[in-house]
Amino acid sequence: MATASDSLAGSRPNIVLVMTDDQGMGDLSCMGNPILRTPHLDRFYELSTRFTEFHVSPTCAPTRAALMSGRHEFRNGVTHTIRERERMALSTTTFVELLRRSGYETGIFGKWHLGDEDAYQPYNRGFTETFIHGAGGIGQSYEGSCADFPPNRVREGRYFDNVILHNDTIVQTKGFCTDVFFQAALGWIRKQHQSNTPFFAFITPNAPHGPMIAPEKYKARFAELGYDDNTAGRYGMIENIDDNFGLLMDKLDEWKAWENTLVIFMTDNGQAGRSGKLNGKPTRFFTAGFKTGKGSPYEGGTHVPAFWRWKGVLGEGRDIAALSAHIDIFKTFLELARIPLPGNIQPIDGRSLVPLLKDAQAPWEDRYLFVHQGRWSKGEDPNLSKFKSCAVRTQRWRFVNNEELYDISADPYETTDVAEEHPEVVAELREAFDRWWEDTLPLLVNEDVPYSPVQPQAVRYEKQLKEAGIPDWKPVF
Repeated sequence: MATASDSLAGSRPNIVLVMTDDQGMGDLSCMGNPILRTPHLDRFYELSTRFTEFHVSPTCAPTRAALMSGRHEFRNGVTHTIRERERMALSTTTFVELLRRSGYETGIFGKWHLGDEDAYQPYNRGFTETFIHGAGGIGQSYEGSCADFPPNRVREGRYFDNVILHNDTIVQTKGFCTDVFFQAALGWIRKQHQSNTPFFAFITPNAPHGPMIAPEKYKARFAELGYDDNTAGRYGMIENIDDNFGLLMDKLDEWKAWENTLVIFMTDNGQAGRSGKLNGKPTRFFTAGFKTGKGSPYEGGTHVPAFWRWKGVLGEGRDIAALSAHIDIFKTFLELARIPLPGNIQPIDGRSLVPLLKDAQAPWEDRYLFVHQGRWSKGEDPNLSKFKSCAVRTQRWRFVNNEELYDISADPYETTDVAEEHPEVVAELREAFDRWWEDTLPLLVNEDVPYSPVQPQAVRYEKQLKEAGIPDWKPVF
C-alpha cells in the first residue's frame, strides 16, 4: 500500500471516477448553494485534494471524448452531441484500453455518448463491463444513429424502470436510473475488490440532465418550499446523487477499500438549469458566481468541481490552483498505473497531474486550453464558426470569441473586459488559437458523414425482443 511519502507513480490504485451530467459549481452546498443539501459530497470535499482551476468542455459528448483520449474533442472528430458528430474517432486509443491491457478490469455505468453504433460502443473501446443507456440521455432520439432504446423514449417518468445495455444483452431494470447505475457499479466494484483485481469504475449518471425527473421523496422538500416542479425535479436529482455517492463512500469504508482506491468526483460541463420559479415568481439559481453555464465559452461553461480522495496518500482539505483539465486524466492514470505512453497512438494534449498530486506547489508551466462549443449546422464549413463561442484559457487570462479578454486572477467572474488595456495578450492568444485551429481542422473526421439510415440501439432492441426477449436485471448488490 502506498503512503503519503511514497511515489504515486506506478502505485496502481483502483480508480473510481464519478462524473455527473450538467451539474455545475453552484450545485453543491459545499460550494455555497443555500438550498441544496449535499452532506455526503460536502464531506468528500473536506476529505479531498481539490483542483480549484479544473476545466472541461462546454457540453457532454465533447468532455467525454477529451477525457477518454487525452486531447481536445475536435481532434477526435467530436464537434457536437448529435448528428453523427458525437462519435469518437475509431483511430483514438482510450486510456481505458491501456488500463485493460495492463491487467485492470474496467467498467462503465450510466452514460457513454460517444457513438451508438457497435464499433463505437464501450466494450469496443476498452471496457470489460458495460452498463449503459443509449444516445446522450435516457429516452433521447435524433436523426441518424444517436438514439436510446425504444421503451425508454415513450414512457412518462422515463427515468424509472429503464431498459439498459448490460454487456451484450439488453435488460429490464427496476427503479430510478441513478440508483440503478450506482447499484450496478457497487456490485461490480465489490466483485473486483474481493478478487483483489485492480479496477477502473466509471460511474456516469445521466442526472441531473433534463428532463427534470426525480423520485417524489426527493422532490417533496423543494415543492414544500414553493419551487416549481421542474426545479424540484432538478434539485431532487442532485440530492439523490448525493445519497448514492454517500452509499459509495460507506461501502468503501465497509470493504476497507479506501487505502488502495482513488475516488474522483467531477462534472461534465457547467451548470444547466439556471432559473426557475419560486412561489410562482421567476427566480435565479445559485451559480457560485459564474455568469453563464453549460454550452458557454465563458468560465461558467467549463470550470467544474474536481475532488480527488485517496485515503492516506493524498492530502485532505488541500487545494491545487494550477490550471488543469479533463485532457490531463489520460496521462495521470497511465502514470499511476505504471503504463508507458505508447508511441503509436494519437498525440496527447494533456499532462500528468501526478506532480501536483504530490506537491500542490510543484512547477507547472503555463499553458493554453482551447474551448469551442462546436455545434455548427451539419454540412456547414467549420471556418464560418471559427470564432463563435470559443475561448483560450491560460492560468491568468480568458480570451473569449476572439475579442473579449478577462483577467481571471483578479476577476474570476468576468465582469470587466480588459482587451483594450492588454493588446499584447490579445495578439498572443489570437495567434495561439489560429495555430490550434489550423492544426485541428484536418482531424474533424465526422463532418461529412451522412446520417445513418438506422438507429442501432432500436435495431438491437427489436432483434433481441423477437429472438430472446428482454430479461429482468437482478442486482448483485
